[in-house]
Amino acid sequence: MSIVKNLDTLVRSALAELDILAPESIVFEHPADLSHGDFSTNVAMSLAKQVQQNPKDLAEKIQFAISKNLSQEIEKITVAGPGFINFYLAKPFFQKAIPEILEKENDFGKTNILTDKKILVEHSSLNLFKPFTVGHMMNNAIGESLVRLMQFSGANVATMAFPSDISLGIAKAIFVLLEKYGSDFIADDVKILGNAYVEGTQRYTDDESIHIQVKEIADNLYAKKESPELEIFEKCKKLNIAYFESVLQKLGSHFDTYIYESEAGNVGKEIIQKNTPGIFTESQGAIVYIPEESKKHINTAVFINSQGNPTYEAKDIGLLQLKFERIHPDVSIFVTDHEQIPHFQIVLDAGEKIQKDWSEKSVHMTHGRMNFKGQKMSSRLGGVPLAEDMLQAVSEEVKERSTHNDSAEVYESIAIGAIKFSILRAKPGQNINFDPETSLSFEGDSGPYLQYTHARICSLIEKGAGLNIHPNYHTGEISDLEKMLYRFPEIVESAITGYAPQHVVTYLLEVARAFNSFYGANQIVDVSNKDVSQHRLAVARATQIILKNGLYLLGIKAPEKM
Repeated sequence: MSIVKNLDTLVRSALAELDILAPESIVFEHPADLSHGDFSTNVAMSLAKQVQQNPKDLAEKIQFAISKNLSQEIEKITVAGPGFINFYLAKPFFQKAIPEILEKENDFGKTNILTDKKILVEHSSLNLFKPFTVGHMMNNAIGESLVRLMQFSGANVATMAFPSDISLGIAKAIFVLLEKYGSDFIADDVKILGNAYVEGTQRYTDDESIHIQVKEIADNLYAKKESPELEIFEKCKKLNIAYFESVLQKLGSHFDTYIYESEAGNVGKEIIQKNTPGIFTESQGAIVYIPEESKKHINTAVFINSQGNPTYEAKDIGLLQLKFERIHPDVSIFVTDHEQIPHFQIVLDAGEKIQKDWSEKSVHMTHGRMNFKGQKMSSRLGGVPLAEDMLQAVSEEVKERSTHNDSAEVYESIAIGAIKFSILRAKPGQNINFDPETSLSFEGDSGPYLQYTHARICSLIEKGAGLNIHPNYHTGEISDLEKMLYRFPEIVESAITGYAPQHVVTYLLEVARAFNSFYGANQIVDVSNKDVSQHRLAVARATQIILKNGLYLLGIKAPEKM
């Protein structure tokens, strides 16, 4: 039984003894100050009005009832403030935790709460002929962290992306490529495709005479008709996906499958037509979805336009069917920019009427936008920066700040860590201000600070090994650091159930601060006192395991040297 479940049982038993109906859930939190205990609950304050008692008096009665059945894991219970009940865990509890961490190593923090569940995570979906931007990188950071959290939960995890492939915009780009390079065009640089997309869009706006030709190209692509434009499209698609996967590999991600927008559009169109009338309504040559009158927050939307083409809403309906019939997820998580919330409210509301599972099993995670603070970074990156340009700029900044001559790979891993940390510490949908001064600091609340703390511990362990001093945990006084390390599985579980990587970020910062205080107050490796050194190295090693496992869950590398 976990310590939280044990505490929950004790409180419920005490309430039963007092003939008080327990609430459905009892909240236990960690006080910010360890001198106030290891866990605290406000259950007495929440029940006081119901039972018509003073909160503090009720807390004291609960405390007394619990004290009669105190387990060996609890040293004492106190009542504080207006009625908080604080629990102080006993030494034996902490003394069991460190050996468990050392024994489980990479598996410490894993849980089985989603064993036998199929979880699908969809993220980082790109547009063909467009580069991988910082927006995609934000999406990837959240998606990849969720993938790793779900894997830690014991679930069977599948990953996918939903690339935008065939569209009028792509037809405009191919028009330009055919005009410039002819049908023998060899796609070897994704930037050429991006430039063609921009040029084609502008040409189409400025020159109505090319509209018929561009639309014929689009029709040939949708029909997959053998033609020079289809041949060029397939070459460009292959280049795009290879480029996309090279960026993903750098960021530590991969996908099991792709479902393309053109395929989902065809499926979505069939679904809309099949459910019209009924769920959908014909209106002025188009087919629309009109939500129920009670759902004021959801707008009417066009699903098939007057030209008979599926809109983005219809494509996402098609995607829902394809995802659930091919992958059969128990939960389907998808990550988008927060500005798409209204769009998916419409899609899932309509989807629920077609197939209830589509809505009930879908989880929509969002992210905000990234802004850049500091003249230097802003001038380097411009408007909407590409992911690779940002990585290069931040890597160069890391190199300029470094006092060591590290490899380009180390600089890049620190850059990726800094960017991902900045993204993942934010709440869903929150905009991010990337500031090199704070985001790259080795001494502040940053990804590099966590990486540097991990590397520092690796160096201490290596130093100890060189002196034949190895981690070996002994019983003794319990440091504040040890009072935090056992919490990792609890934090991981809350991040899994809440789809909240930020819980891991916050906890790792607390652990790193506690370790650096521990390091500053104690000589970790001391040849004159081998037993104490072995004990402190064991605590350091346990910290290193937790930092490494936690950074892994964030998709951040944990360098052994920095």
